[in-house]
Amino acid sequence: MPDLAQIDVIAPNFKRRLSGVTATVARLVPLQAQSIAITACAPEMPDDVPNVHWTKLLTMARTGPSGPRVWHARRNVEMIAGLALRGLLGKRLKLLFTSASQRHHTGLTKALIARMDEVIATSGKTAGYLDRDATVIHHGIDIDTFTPHPDKDALRANLGLPTGPLMGCFGRIRAQKGTDVFVDAMIRVLRDHPDAAAIVMGRAVDKDEAFLEDLRDRVETAGLADRLLFLPEVPVWETPRFYQALDIYIAPQRWEGFGLTPLEAMACGTPAIATRVGAFEELIVDGQTGTLIDAGNVDQMVNATNALLSDPTKLATWSQNARKHMVDHFQLQQEADAIIAIYKKLLAT
Repeated sequence: MPDLAQIDVIAPNFKRRLSGVTATVARLVPLQAQSIAITACAPEMPDDVPNVHWTKLLTMARTGPSGPRVWHARRNVEMIAGLALRGLLGKRLKLLFTSASQRHHTGLTKALIARMDEVIATSGKTAGYLDRDATVIHHGIDIDTFTPHPDKDALRANLGLPTGPLMGCFGRIRAQKGTDVFVDAMIRVLRDHPDAAAIVMGRAVDKDEAFLEDLRDRVETAGLADRLLFLPEVPVWETPRFYQALDIYIAPQRWEGFGLTPLEAMACGTPAIATRVGAFEELIVDGQTGTLIDAGNVDQMVNATNALLSDPTKLATWSQNARKHMVDHFQLQQEADAIIAIYKKLLAT
């Protein structure tokens, strides 16, 4: 456990269940710790993540080794905690908030954001929903973990996946994520391409079980249960292999805050077809690393998928473009460095 007397930056994550914020903190903090004295403050974190228990915050010294510490919140509850530590317990903190939301904020959230010393937005679209200036810093990808596989056929055999062209859609199975759009589109695509297959990988919570069963019924009725597969959620460290096994990744979301999956896919050399939601329009170069389509539009998804499957040369070119785009613009180190620059600015004031 880190000694808070030596810590300049605290990145709280008060949610026990796995979430995008949890994953972000777990990815960034170990990397940032190589350049700045930072710790997470969370109920659970992987062993490689510096982490302190929240009770240590109550007794930590008012100042850090360089003067005020930075408190980097990513949720309302964490902004509230930072304000309480500063206002009620007299801790010298500079408050930083990262916003990933793409909707109009509640009055409470607006009031909290107004009291932050600096704000980061994860996309330009997100920044547009804020009532104050923000620095846009896109999420990044570990390009050494998410990287193309040298033998896709062998990998598919190892994973028990079908041979031939393969499309995939990963994540929570629910209407918001557009899983039904993906299934309806793939039923049509697979009829036109008898050598192709598709996978849905993820889980449905209890309230979405009926939604999932309806999708399974659609696939069964279409006679495609052996080519449109529903796979269980796998541990996060297993997901790169599934991206690597795909020829095309499809992000069919109806709504999204940011959306990391197309980045992870493209880093593995898999072009992405994605809806114009979240940050997807800022991540994908339309016509070069993937295709952007309207949310909920089955016809556009079918046409975009067919266009790539029918042109192997274009598919191969887009695969190379996708990987290069991630290496050039979306490395995790680039995200970490951009955030550290804000930490240093706050520590110097």
